[in-house]
Amino acid sequence: MELNFSGRFVGKWVNSKLTPLFIVVSLLFGYFAFTYIAREEEPQIVVPMVDIFVGLPGAGTEQVENRVIRPLEKLLWEIPGIEYIYSNVSEEQAMVIVRFRVGEDLERSLVKITEKLEHHKDRIPPGVVGPIVKNRTIDDVPFLALTFWSRTYGHDELRRVVAQVTDHLKAIPEVSATTLIGGMPRAMVVEIDPVRLAGFGVSAFEVMQALQGANAKFGVGEFDRADQRVSVMAGGFLRDRGDVEQLVVAVRDRKPIRLLDVAAVRDATDEPDNHVFIDFGPAAGTVMPDVPEALRQGGPAAAVTLSVAKRPGTNAITLGDEIRRKLEVLRRTVIPEEVQVTTTRDYGATAQEKADDLFTSMIQAVVLVMIILFLTLSARVALVSSISIPVTLALTLGAFYLLGFTMNRITLFALIFSVGLLTDDAVVVLENMLRHIGMPKNRGRVKAEIAQEAIHEIGDPTILANIAIVLAVMPMALVSGMMGPYMEPIPIGTAAAAMLSLLVAYVVTPWAGIRFIQFPQLSEADLQDDKIPDSVFERFYRTIITPLVRVPKVRFVFILVAVGLVIGAALLVPLQFVKVKMLPFDNKSEFQVVLDLPEGSTLETTTAAAMDISDYLKTVPEVTDIELHAGTSGPFNFNGLVRHYFLRRASHMADLQVNLAPKTKRTRQSHEIALSVRASVQEIARRYRANAKIAEVPPGPPVLQTLVVEVYGPTEEGRQALASQVRQLMAQTPGVVDIDTYTEEDQPQTLFEVDQAKAALLGVSPDQIAQTIRIGVAGAVVGLMDMPREREDVALLVRLPRPARSGDQAILALRVTAPATGRSVTLGELATPRRKIKDKSRYHKNLQPVAYVTADVAGAEESPVYPILDLVKTLGTLRGPDGGGVEQWHTRVPFETTSGYAVKFDGEWQITYEVFRDLGLAFAAVMFLIYILMVGWYQDFITPIGILLPVPFSLAGVLPGHALLGAFFTATSMIGFISGAGIIVRNSLLLVDFIIELEKRGQKLEDAVINAAVIRFRPMVLTSLSTLIGATVMLSDPIFQGLAIAIVFGELASTCLTRVAVPVIYYQIEKVRRGL
Repeated sequence: MELNFSGRFVGKWVNSKLTPLFIVVSLLFGYFAFTYIAREEEPQIVVPMVDIFVGLPGAGTEQVENRVIRPLEKLLWEIPGIEYIYSNVSEEQAMVIVRFRVGEDLERSLVKITEKLEHHKDRIPPGVVGPIVKNRTIDDVPFLALTFWSRTYGHDELRRVVAQVTDHLKAIPEVSATTLIGGMPRAMVVEIDPVRLAGFGVSAFEVMQALQGANAKFGVGEFDRADQRVSVMAGGFLRDRGDVEQLVVAVRDRKPIRLLDVAAVRDATDEPDNHVFIDFGPAAGTVMPDVPEALRQGGPAAAVTLSVAKRPGTNAITLGDEIRRKLEVLRRTVIPEEVQVTTTRDYGATAQEKADDLFTSMIQAVVLVMIILFLTLSARVALVSSISIPVTLALTLGAFYLLGFTMNRITLFALIFSVGLLTDDAVVVLENMLRHIGMPKNRGRVKAEIAQEAIHEIGDPTILANIAIVLAVMPMALVSGMMGPYMEPIPIGTAAAAMLSLLVAYVVTPWAGIRFIQFPQLSEADLQDDKIPDSVFERFYRTIITPLVRVPKVRFVFILVAVGLVIGAALLVPLQFVKVKMLPFDNKSEFQVVLDLPEGSTLETTTAAAMDISDYLKTVPEVTDIELHAGTSGPFNFNGLVRHYFLRRASHMADLQVNLAPKTKRTRQSHEIALSVRASVQEIARRYRANAKIAEVPPGPPVLQTLVVEVYGPTEEGRQALASQVRQLMAQTPGVVDIDTYTEEDQPQTLFEVDQAKAALLGVSPDQIAQTIRIGVAGAVVGLMDMPREREDVALLVRLPRPARSGDQAILALRVTAPATGRSVTLGELATPRRKIKDKSRYHKNLQPVAYVTADVAGAEESPVYPILDLVKTLGTLRGPDGGGVEQWHTRVPFETTSGYAVKFDGEWQITYEVFRDLGLAFAAVMFLIYILMVGWYQDFITPIGILLPVPFSLAGVLPGHALLGAFFTATSMIGFISGAGIIVRNSLLLVDFIIELEKRGQKLEDAVINAAVIRFRPMVLTSLSTLIGATVMLSDPIFQGLAIAIVFGELASTCLTRVAVPVIYYQIEKVRRGL
């Protein structure tokens, strides 16, 4: 017999000495990959994002928008690869966020922007400051947050301790950016006394100039002396408080006036612009038993948080362990006993916990699959089949390592999902080997030759079946947006596992089969070349399949019932028995409260509001600790990176980081806890006229907010008016919560208008007047102190005492001196205060002016799809400010917004639409590719249709399964359905190919269909059981529950319907075609 490729390939390995080495090397390679692959909680997503900051001092919002931002946006829009440009324009400054398409190279994207800006510097208007370009990546997200707190140390003392700790931690090679949050750095504060200044006839501007002049040192040249070159320096730096106090700032009547004569000098810190506290909840003892309870129960404690990011590709687990070891050393040398250190974020530990849980689940899946094999096959056959599992898993792990994937929850789920596929090829190979060895013609022959012939028979269709699985899953890696690379390990891992399991089945299984399986002695009755199995299972299956093939009416009723079940299952979605959502929330151990008071609120008021919310949150039983950040932002996560929470630095802003007990020590999931606190948190916020939003860690790629309505129109006033109407409608929509707009509250502003003519007559420049006003309001940093032992810069700051900065009069009383004449006048003689409202910020998206209305979704639906369906109806009744209708856009930004008003839905809706659209297209592409593959194999257009027609029958299990368990039909559910379709096609190919083989041996079509279905029934059911059991361990995971349900209930439906439908439909098609 001339063997095909499969038979010849097996012949090379079945008796080779390399085969056992292949097994050993594969296992060692897998162990190496498992040991050295970087571990993270979330997969790495390459989405180049660049922030560009520009300033135009003194300009209003409209001027910045027209002179700077519009030209800049048009320039950036020329760069290829850019998907979105977002702009935030305010008085004197603006920020542009450039987001490239997913997968664009990070470095090249940054180079494109810097080159474009550099080449067009000549187009920058005069007076523009910047641009400053900052790249943002996933590696900017701190993986570790250490909160230093004390009952005896203040914020500023804590900050100096943490600054020293930072220097030591930065010496660890894998540590990237570190950030200190809380406290104020040391400063030399010069508080000028307006009365004493006036008494001496000295201006604040003179004080500033004197400090700047005395705090300067620079090289002035070199000279030769005695064959040596001597460098010359001039000037000096201020080193301590005494140097500052004794500085001569002016001379009056030939008498020096020293700084201490006109000002008080404090060697302390500047006035705080933020407050950071830590407090503890009832569950604190579960995670920090070493901290005395008395310390935890003392109320909010002053705190400073150190956030640590890691370099790309670094193992977060090992780096976290190294940092903790370093901290133990620093506790004995740098960190005082009164200072406690609490780990308030450790993504390395959570990654390890997740990896351990999933690795345990994978082992459980492997063990369960092996048990199924031992229950359905003989012990030795099951043992040989089971060898393929660790070998293939090891090779798949190695493939992940070589492809640059990290070990995260997605890659581990990909491995778990593939467990059910690992034994399929081995079982098919062994089953056919056993059948061939039992044939009379093969009695007494060498087993290796029989194995080659057995695999020759099923080799090509088995390869074809595995290619079908690869074709079924690979298009899922092409999903657009961030969801594609987020879920990429699943199709890559499944495809790798399918092809590697085929390799193992051809290399390892025949080698182990002929050595370890004791082939039974067959009786004379069994000595038939085409012996049909006759176990209980096969007899039961025969009683079902026979009438379906032989009796037309029964066949017709079966097909009708199957189609009816699929249609009934599909109706569960529009009837909302099964609801669609992108992804459900994961069970995390944290969430955030984002708090916004009206613009212009003081830091003290913001802190009080955050304190009240914290006092409530610490009564929640599952809460371990709360970090309160007022006036600044806490350590940001991936969600905060995309939403730019790290830029939340204003007196009216705060956030609270709420940490929960480990999920093993609480009964409620984090999402349930977040839902339960929302109403109370918002009730407290309303007392302060504040807006409080619950920000949970998103289960997938983050978005601006779950529900976003973008409002477009020709005028800013019209956009804001329409946004207000949209907000009202959203408030009336069930399930919509945390509604907010980007419209700012009116904030009073004082404009000091300078009498230019009078100032010119006196010889006083407008810049001198502005600098003097700056000293009187915010203060001016005039330099840095020379204090080399300090870890942070020590600023030299000139300002008025706080009581003198509460109104206009103290500022107007400050004097300015004409440099030429020495004449001194008050600011009140040159400047007039005028009251106005500060310009509000404006926003652009992809060059179009826009206003945002954002919200979250909670309650029974928890999916933006259904509130948006309600909003579509209500928004249709809106009229724009111009009296015309309001267009609705669902997936793309309107091209033209100058002639009318429009709204566009964004947020999670956008990703939901794109993902389900792309997965639907991927499924269609999968079916078409498989059809082409089978047409090429069978050289027939009709037979492939019979194989593909039963694929939708699995919906009869998938959708009712979601309804039965009350689960959302999510993106992972769709992935499970598509993957299940690949498994169905795989088994159908093997069955149809065997029917054709039996017909070639002389059997009639009817007998061939029945006998092939019976012979292949047990391997196909075994495949389904292995896949089903492998998926059950994922049912408890919130994210991948949908995938597990789709696989489990899809395989159940497949076993009940498809295993019968394929031979029945194939028989019907062939009967009609042949005219039987």
